[in-house]
Amino acid sequence: MHARSHHESSPAVAAVRRFNRFYTQKIGVLNEGLLSSPFSLTEVRVLYELAHRESPTATELAADLGLDAGYLSRMLRGFERRSLIARRPSRSDGRQNLVSLTAKGKRAFGPLDVRACREIAAMLNPLPNVEQRRLLAAMGTIEELLGGTRARSDAPFLIRPHRPGDMGWVVHRHGALYAQEHGWDERFEALVAQIVARFIQQFDPKRERCWIAERDGEIVGSVLLVKKSQKVAQLRLLLVEPAARGGGLGTRLVEECLCFARPAGYRKIMLWTNDVLHAARRIYQAHGFQLVHEAPHDHFGRGLIGQTWELTL
Repeated sequence: MHARSHHESSPAVAAVRRFNRFYTQKIGVLNEGLLSSPFSLTEVRVLYELAHRESPTATELAADLGLDAGYLSRMLRGFERRSLIARRPSRSDGRQNLVSLTAKGKRAFGPLDVRACREIAAMLNPLPNVEQRRLLAAMGTIEELLGGTRARSDAPFLIRPHRPGDMGWVVHRHGALYAQEHGWDERFEALVAQIVARFIQQFDPKRERCWIAERDGEIVGSVLLVKKSQKVAQLRLLLVEPAARGGGLGTRLVEECLCFARPAGYRKIMLWTNDVLHAARRIYQAHGFQLVHEAPHDHFGRGLIGQTWELTL
């Protein structure tokens, strides 16, 4: 009897295989004809690409879909016999043909596209909005981690005050993200938990704020401004999720703090950060913060240099 390898019998492999079986059954790809049509899953994938791209070559299709070139060629010949596609020579490379859907091909694919959207909507609609967001975020994470090109949303950021449940997110994401990106241990998460607990217990709405950033209904960033003294505010816990970086969100969150601090009566804003947080330090410097003190520490399990920055308002 053939002995299974460690990898073949690992819990992770078993979990992925279980998910694959569940999901393929859920979306109906085990049916002989996908979406009650005469087309197989692979054929629908090819038709979808042709409907949503500007005349790709067969080589591009095979590479992007991970299909054997000979298998795709036979499929395209079948489409051509049914007058679903047309080919024309590429002007840039005479050895390649550009493939596009004919009018008949578009008519054949159109109902499939509509039916697919309806079936997916029927699967999502029973879920509450928060569960839909969890599902979509999990799908995006799978795509991103396995080498896909996760689509960047063009939706604007929504900046709002905190509400119940947000502080749990702040603690969790600081703990998880800083461990992942910088190797900090659970003592940093404990510090964040202390900061947010004190913020909630001693919250002064006239002089303190938490701003939560959302995009597409998902939290992607946060920052706090708290009272250090009557004249000094402290900026704390600036965080921007990796998927939301590069769009100016960190700058917007810092600007919210500055706009609130002056009318609230503060004359100075201070913050404590670490030398390895380069992106955050660039934002602080761009807004006029000055480095006033630094000292080494190992509070979070790594040798770091803590820095105190100040801005006179």
